[in-house]
Amino acid sequence: MTAAAPSAASRIAVVTGASSGIGAATARGLAAAGYRVVLTARRKDRIEALAKELTAAGRSATAYALDVTDRAAVNEFATAFRTIGVLVNNAGGALGADPVATGDPEDWRRMYETNVLGTLHVTQALLPALTASGDGTVVVVSSTAGHGTYEGGAGYVAAKHAEHVLAETLRLEIVGTPVRVIEIAPGMVKTDEFALTRFGGDTAKAAKVYEGVAEPLSADDVAETITWAVTRPSHVNIDLMVVRPRAQASNTKVHRDAR
Repeated sequence: MTAAAPSAASRIAVVTGASSGIGAATARGLAAAGYRVVLTARRKDRIEALAKELTAAGRSATAYALDVTDRAAVNEFATAFRTIGVLVNNAGGALGADPVATGDPEDWRRMYETNVLGTLHVTQALLPALTASGDGTVVVVSSTAGHGTYEGGAGYVAAKHAEHVLAETLRLEIVGTPVRVIEIAPGMVKTDEFALTRFGGDTAKAAKVYEGVAEPLSADDVAETITWAVTRPSHVNIDLMVVRPRAQASNTKVHRDAR
């Protein structure tokens, strides 16, 4: 099946958390598919460099520094658009791997604010423009953590479960409008920053997450999945897609080669 080209009214795609990893890869994929991508993240230098890269390649890209947890800033950002075609809610992340008994409430709060409230803020602010396009798509990049628990991950699991429910409920509430809601739930993805951020910059702990796993998913693998889902014909909605590497059967069952 070939990808559907974006219509003139829906060719703008906003990607949050576009400074690295899945967000940056998704921006590249959507730009290659013909979208005018708007790159948002807190790290202005990163998204400006990516916008420059895409523009040099003949794509259309704009960088906009944005903290999705800042509702006033999100509302101001949204005023720039009368219509948009795609919103990819990718900003988020994990902090810590402590058990419930000793988990840091501040880490839990930060994960909830970024993963859940960040998605809520941007979706609420841009939903009118998505609807006005006549062919809008909201993508929520959740995680397999939103569909199953594992020890040491309760804070992140709780946030991603909430993000999953947000997407599922929104789909029910806006059915009949010209807006699709897609959830992409990646499993083990090896990026430069996810595990490193989770473990506070501890490279040994970050490396152990992927130890013995020959081929975890890459950011490009997930970005290709998102781009594919977004470019399906307008009447086709990919409600939920769980994407794992072959070596991962569940959040707690991973094949690791002996060393």
